[in-house]
Amino acid sequence: MSDPTADLKLQAILDSTTYLHAFEDREFLNRADLRPVRMLLELLKPELLMQEARIRSTIVVFGGTQIIERARAEQRLADARDALAAAPQDKTLQRTHSRAEKLLAKSWYYDEAREFTRIVSSACQTNGECDYVVVTGGGPGIMEAGNRGAQDVGAKSIGLNITLPAEQVPNSYISPELCFQFRYFAMRKFHFVLRAKALVVFPGGFGTLDELFEVLTLRQTGRMQQIPIILVGRKYWEQVVNFQFLADEGVIADAHLELLQYAENAAEAWQQVCQFYGQGPGQSGHA
Repeated sequence: MSDPTADLKLQAILDSTTYLHAFEDREFLNRADLRPVRMLLELLKPELLMQEARIRSTIVVFGGTQIIERARAEQRLADARDALAAAPQDKTLQRTHSRAEKLLAKSWYYDEAREFTRIVSSACQTNGECDYVVVTGGGPGIMEAGNRGAQDVGAKSIGLNITLPAEQVPNSYISPELCFQFRYFAMRKFHFVLRAKALVVFPGGFGTLDELFEVLTLRQTGRMQQIPIILVGRKYWEQVVNFQFLADEGVIADAHLELLQYAENAAEAWQQVCQFYGQGPGQSGHA
């Protein structure tokens, strides 16, 4: 005869999370002292899957989430105008309207980011090779434009998404097998630079600046491979950061200014990448 007490105890053992395999126990894996394991997994998963996809090199495209294509920017401005018309003295609505106007004026950067990644993907993903694969942060705005340009020409592109308090949803133009979600910014940044052959930065905010300065610091200190760092939209960038002032004040060397290049459009940015690697932009294959 079975022992009811023993049966209940056995069931309690089988139901206990301690009986789960460690890799199946989400509560255990999410403990604070398991952080090194989680970070190792975030290092290994994208690395192994990109190796399997034969991703040999990448071009990183950064830029703001709020810079969207013109039709959507026009609708955002129209909504702001309607709201302001209903309460013209409202300071917050005035500010929203002003910002929407400025973002509409920058919508052409969305088109240039899309065109840039079309050019790159057309030139480099040939004969089954996976060179200069476009990689973005995987979100909206300029990141969406970057992945979209690759999709326009039937090429692969990578999205390195990040878990945020207000969840960031991947844009729909990323190659599904190359869309990764990160918990740790540090591991995400590592994968941005690991295979990078160029960094092309469109106007953006704190996140874009963070990623730009991370790469500038690594290049300044010689801790990563030499790559061109191209800022698209000189007027914007010279108002955001006065790099010349830093050199004039002696806090960076004059030579560090040479880490940066400026371009005004997609064609110029691609030309600079090609020149950096000693290849004319009209030639086929990767630079």
